[in-house]
Amino acid sequence: MTTATRRAPFTDHSGTVIPVARTWHWQRWIAGAVAVLVVAWIAWLVIDNPRLDWSQVGHYLFDGKILSGVWVTIEISILATVLGLVLGVVLAVMKLSHNPVLRGISTGYIGFFRGTPVLVQMIFWYNLAFLFPHLVVKIPFTQIGLIWDTNNVMTGFSAALLGLGLNLAAYFAETVRAGIQAVDAGQTEAAYALGMTPSKRMRVIVLPQALRIIIPPTGNEFISMLKTTSLVYVVAGHDLMTNASQIYKQNNLIIELLIVASLWYMLMTAIATFLQSRLERRYGSDAVRLVRKGGLASKLLGRQQPGSEAGVVA
Repeated sequence: MTTATRRAPFTDHSGTVIPVARTWHWQRWIAGAVAVLVVAWIAWLVIDNPRLDWSQVGHYLFDGKILSGVWVTIEISILATVLGLVLGVVLAVMKLSHNPVLRGISTGYIGFFRGTPVLVQMIFWYNLAFLFPHLVVKIPFTQIGLIWDTNNVMTGFSAALLGLGLNLAAYFAETVRAGIQAVDAGQTEAAYALGMTPSKRMRVIVLPQALRIIIPPTGNEFISMLKTTSLVYVVAGHDLMTNASQIYKQNNLIIELLIVASLWYMLMTAIATFLQSRLERRYGSDAVRLVRKGGLASKLLGRQQPGSEAGVVA
């Protein structure tokens, strides 16, 4: 705090400075000390436990199979997030469409995938061969096409990608819809005045501005996706949790391998959180000001916000 903004001292009628005694909240210090002692006690019980071999934790921390699982976890998270974001944009546009059929399909998709657990969805895709032993793509009413064995196509990785990506698309659809609706209505009117079609208006005017609001929450979904990939364990997708479980089933070092997996999840989450903070700093509050109308100060100063109606018309 600078000298100019520092609060002036209290003085009496003669100008003598009245000392201000600081209030000590002893109950806060006592509660904090008790909390620290409890946490330290629990940590010590784990660290000093003779049944926990920390040397094995260090041994498997950089094991080749663990590192391979870390890479697969990152790969699934990125691909599922991209799939969910792309499909979420399509679903959001469909839900905002004037076509009742498109709105109904989008609403039904969002309701179904948000209403069923992602674990159930992954197991469904992994066992798709029970419904469709072969996947066929052909020209209708002809025998020209391609056929695949479903068991060869729907591996653990594919089932995890579809289960996570399609589920995430339902949540992204609502985020994208909110971002689109946050764009000022004057933008749409200006686009119509220029003779743009609805699809071109959405593609050229609305979505580029809405994405500035949509991008920061995407970081939250990606961080959540990193931890949700642990569910891939049930379909043996060779992710971090799957590989860790395969190791501890052989050597019975269950707690040690779970600690290894937790450390890697924490590291990936910390890196993703850092990147998300950079995104929020870049697209957060400034994005809202760019998409919405200018504030009172900008109106009084006569400054035009980028992306305003006049900017679109120009």
